[in-house]
Formats: sequence, structure tokens, C-alpha cells
Amino acid sequence: MGFGGFSLSDLLRVLDEELPAAVKLRHRLHAVPELGAHEHATIALVEGDLPVTGAPFAGTGRLASTGLPGRGAVWVRAELDGLAIAERTGSPHAAANGHMHACGHDVHLAALTALVRAAHRMRDVLPARLVAVFQPSEERSPSGALALVNEPALGAGVRAAVAAHVHPDLPWGGLGIEPGPVNAAADAVHIVVEGAGGHAAYPHRATDPVLAMAHLVVGLHGLVGRRVDPVRAATLTVGSVRAGSAENVIPGRAEVMATVRALDEDDQDRLRRAVAGMAEHIAAAHGCTAALTFPKSEPALVNDAGLARAARELAEPAGFAIAPPWKSCGGDDFAHYRAVCPALMIFVGLDGAPGFTRVPLHRPTFLPPDEAVRAVARALAVGYVAGAAAS
Repeated sequence: MGFGGFSLSDLLRVLDEELPAAVKLRHRLHAVPELGAHEHATIALVEGDLPVTGAPFAGTGRLASTGLPGRGAVWVRAELDGLAIAERTGSPHAAANGHMHACGHDVHLAALTALVRAAHRMRDVLPARLVAVFQPSEERSPSGALALVNEPALGAGVRAAVAAHVHPDLPWGGLGIEPGPVNAAADAVHIVVEGAGGHAAYPHRATDPVLAMAHLVVGLHGLVGRRVDPVRAATLTVGSVRAGSAENVIPGRAEVMATVRALDEDDQDRLRRAVAGMAEHIAAAHGCTAALTFPKSEPALVNDAGLARAARELAEPAGFAIAPPWKSCGGDDFAHYRAVCPALMIFVGLDGAPGFTRVPLHRPTFLPPDEAVRAVARALAVGYVAGAAAS
């Protein structure tokens, strides 16, 4: 796919020249993981390697643009934040602050920085402005993506938004580029069950929220199998339960935190209502009350069919194979970008990568190899060129 004096092959050739510096940046980023909305050291490192000055958004976020005006723009996103997980990879670049890049964000950031540097060297022939979105707070609420799309002026003239994400379930050398829903709509649910505390020796004089909570946890885990068509993907997990401080005291309050996910947004709405109804009625059956909040809610990540088709055509020239069809109930706030423009998430396979031990995302031992920086950078280049061709 060529555009006058520009071609993907030219961009990839220049991009390869930027990769040694990008790998060094990846090491520095890996050593300073920071939680959402607090990525000050992270963005400082990125900015130190950028050839252009970025415009701030959502606190630590930056929009770094290169290319001639008047040709439209393509957003290319990478995530700034890490996770509150203590790293156990044995990497010499591991941080000692109890946080880590357990989802590959350090790789994504280094790859996007390399792409910006390469594109800036070709800025006079770029088919569309490349706007690198260094986005804060993908893993936490409030969402950095939502902050961006809620500022309409920032999205003016944007043709498409693209991103890439490493994934251990896809083969090394393969790209997952599927049209339609590829990640689930996801809600975080916080349920507070209120009762009346008392002495454990006199349970008949208390209203026990722990008992209500226990029944609620069991009930919640049965919802998906009875409310969603079994041929469609959905999941519900209770990840946290908290109550009480002593074995002989019935507390007055118990808390449940869960995540609810579905690839189909109608299924997600149905599950959301079912969780609320179950919490209310199980609590009432035990003489308690339940209050629900949804502190984080994301739509399904839906890939634009036209962008996916264009990117699939570019994958082989960029040195990739197309991975087997793949979707997951993972969630990503990149899903919000489609409110502004067509969007595409490309998954970059890690299974079989040099030195990579296949473990799930968000595990303390998750560590993509440095070779993944090149793979992600080239995938982002594929996405950018597909987005530039969008009308």
C-alpha cells in the first residue's frame, strides 16, 4: 500500500534503525512502573526520547504529533501505567517499588516512541499525521481513554485510532487482527452489604452480613450460566470479599468486589441488572440491605471491519502471519476510542518468542523479551498505514 512518496516498507526500514534506542528505553521504563494517573517518571522518560513536544491531556498523558497538516490524523496509542504487582521475573531492570509492567505497557511505549521517531524522519511524505497517544490510567479508574474522547477538540480530524497489545496466547510472529468484538465489555462492581453487628455467642440478636455475603458470592458465580446463551462469551469473577476483624464479632458490614464481562453488550446489560437484583434480594432474605456501585465500566472493544481488512493485507509484507481467530473476555479502555472514530486493536503474539516463558498477563513472572519491541513497533506501523488509508 503506497501513498505517493511513502510506503510501509520505507517506514519499516527507518523504524528498524530506531529500535536499538527503543530497547534501551524499554529497560528504563521497566524500572520505573507507576500506577494510573501517577506516571510522572514514565512520561518524562518517553518525552526525553521524542523528537517533538507533546501536548498534555488527562494529567500525565501526551499527544505527540508529526506530519504535515491538512491530511487528517491517525491516533496510535500506548499505555503509560503499570500494576500494583510485585515483580518476580528476575529481570535486572525490575523495580523495587512493588509495581511492575505486568501487561507489556513498557514494550508498547518503547515501540510507539520508535515509531514516532521513524515517522518524524519521514514527516514530509506521511499520508496522514501520526498522533502518538501516550495514554495514562488504562488499568485504573478514571480511564485515560475516556478523558481523551470526552474532549471533542482533541479528536478533530482523526480518521482512525489504532493500538497493539502483546499477548501470550498467540504465536510469535503472528498478529491477531479480527473484525468485530475482540475484548469484552467490562464492569467493576462494588457491593456493600449492611446488617447489624453483635456478639458471635448471640447471633440471633444480630443481622449477619457475612452470611448474606457468602450466599451472594455463590449466587453471583451461577449467573452467567443461567442468564447468557452458552455459545456466547461472558464471565463473572468475585475477586475480593472483606468483612469483620475478629472471630467472635459479627460485623455490621461486608463488602464484595467483582468483575462482570461479556463480548455482547446486550448480555453485559442483562448481567449488570441481574447482579443488582441478586444482591438486593439475597441481602433482603437475610434481613440486610445491599448497595451497588460500578466504579469502572467499559464497552466492548470492537474492531472496525474496514481497518481490520486493510491491516490484514499489510501484515504479511510487514513480516507477520495472521494468527488463528481469537477473542477474549479481557477488557481495555481503548474500547472508548470508537466513540470518536473507527478503531483497531492488533494483538501481537508472544508464544514461542525468544526466551519467553508463557504465563498469563498480570502474573508476577510475565516478561516479554526485548524482541517484542520490534514486533509491536511493526504492528503499530501496520495499524497506522491501515488507518491512513481510511476515508
